[in-house]
Amino acid sequence: MGDRARALKLFERAYQCQLAGDLAGAIHLYQASLAEHPTAEAYTFLGWVYSFERRYDAAIAECKRAIATDPSFGNPYNDIGCYLMALGRDDEAIPWLKQAMDATRYEAPHFPHVNLARIHEKKGRVLDAVAEYGRALDKLPGYVPALTRMRRLQGRVN
Repeated sequence: MGDRARALKLFERAYQCQLAGDLAGAIHLYQASLAEHPTAEAYTFLGWVYSFERRYDAAIAECKRAIATDPSFGNPYNDIGCYLMALGRDDEAIPWLKQAMDATRYEAPHFPHVNLARIHEKKGRVLDAVAEYGRALDKLPGYVPALTRMRRLQGRVN
């Protein structure tokens, strides 16, 4: 194993590149961070950068590495679900989103509920979608995208 502190610095620099739109620089620095000390976060964020380039298969592969590194980290499960949704493979996305919901370490636990609600919406399952938006709001009260979509759907039902 390499130096954790150095890996973290590389990760932080990669994220700054990502925010600045320097995807090639971000990829290089995430890979350098992973070479120094592999973390679920670095694999997940590397996958996220690949998704910006619509390299969804590579993004999914990085998320699977993240899960192998730390199965408790929720982000990569949700991200795999999102990438499968982007590929039009909604049914395959559902189990990944459900695993994200069960993750014990996840700073944004409302996201998989919103993503599952979007799938239900697409399939015309309005009540299921409303229920998932409600679950998202249970996790993060006042989350505007979930609130807006839920109200719009409730208006269709009533």
